[in-house]
Amino acid sequence: MQNQTLELFSILKQALIIPCQNTNLILLSFLASLPLLCFMLFHEMILHRTLIATSEIFRQPPAYFSHWLIPVNATRSMANDFSYKLIQLGLLHLLPLHLLELCAVVVSVDLTAKTYTKEKPTNPKEMIQRLLNKARCKGILVTSSYVYLVSTCFLLGLAWLVTNFYIIVRTFFNNVFTAALFRVTCIALLAKYLEWAAIWNMSIVISILEEIHGANALGLSAYFCRGSERQGILLMLIFFTWGAGLRLVCFYGGCNKKDWTSLIQVSLICMGNVMKWMACVIHFYHRREHNLHRVDEEAGKQVEAVYEIF
Repeated sequence: MQNQTLELFSILKQALIIPCQNTNLILLSFLASLPLLCFMLFHEMILHRTLIATSEIFRQPPAYFSHWLIPVNATRSMANDFSYKLIQLGLLHLLPLHLLELCAVVVSVDLTAKTYTKEKPTNPKEMIQRLLNKARCKGILVTSSYVYLVSTCFLLGLAWLVTNFYIIVRTFFNNVFTAALFRVTCIALLAKYLEWAAIWNMSIVISILEEIHGANALGLSAYFCRGSERQGILLMLIFFTWGAGLRLVCFYGGCNKKDWTSLIQVSLICMGNVMKWMACVIHFYHRREHNLHRVDEEAGKQVEAVYEIF
């Protein structure tokens, strides 16, 4: 456990050093992230409205949803509005945001890998050729589609489940025990999401670097992450906290009322995403090296056992 924590700090340290070693990485990642940044301004506006709808539900008194004086249409309208915003947010994630983020991810992952492994830097022409490689693009798109579909459904389902569970708990079982159970359940679900997110993100890295796609990439990623679940959770938690923290600060601080603050928020989120994928690349190389050593050790033990038999 302590080794995993030390390795986590090593990953973060290397992720911070890599941009200093390759200035092209900063420039090309910025250019690749520009379309994403522009679209995220619109995405954050929709997300802000969804957070408002969620907060309106959470702010209601315990008896709001069960009191006979409250019209049924009012609660139904609130629930429908919240569900509509979740579906709208999910569609934005699955279609335009997915493709724009994937373009930025491919560039960041490629450049980070070449810098980390000290390979010959790729010039812009070669990078464009790699990006336009149909077979490679198709494979990466298949893997990322799996990941984005599952992660988006999980997040939206989690938001819907937590909101409804909160309403039920406050309406019918409003006591200390159920409140504690609600918090523990939320933490457990978040931990499971972060654990899976580490596997999902590594599968995209594998798809980009190793050209192993789809279910095979997910399976290989799960194999590499086995035994380092805590490290993956902590790594994802850092970047999840970064993104969620920025959004909550802007939500409670009213940043969305000013264009320049929204731009700063989105820019910081995009910067965090680039750093996250750098860390994911380094995490992948660490786990691959660890598993290669493990395979070598197991093979050595098997050879020794054979010699002992004879």
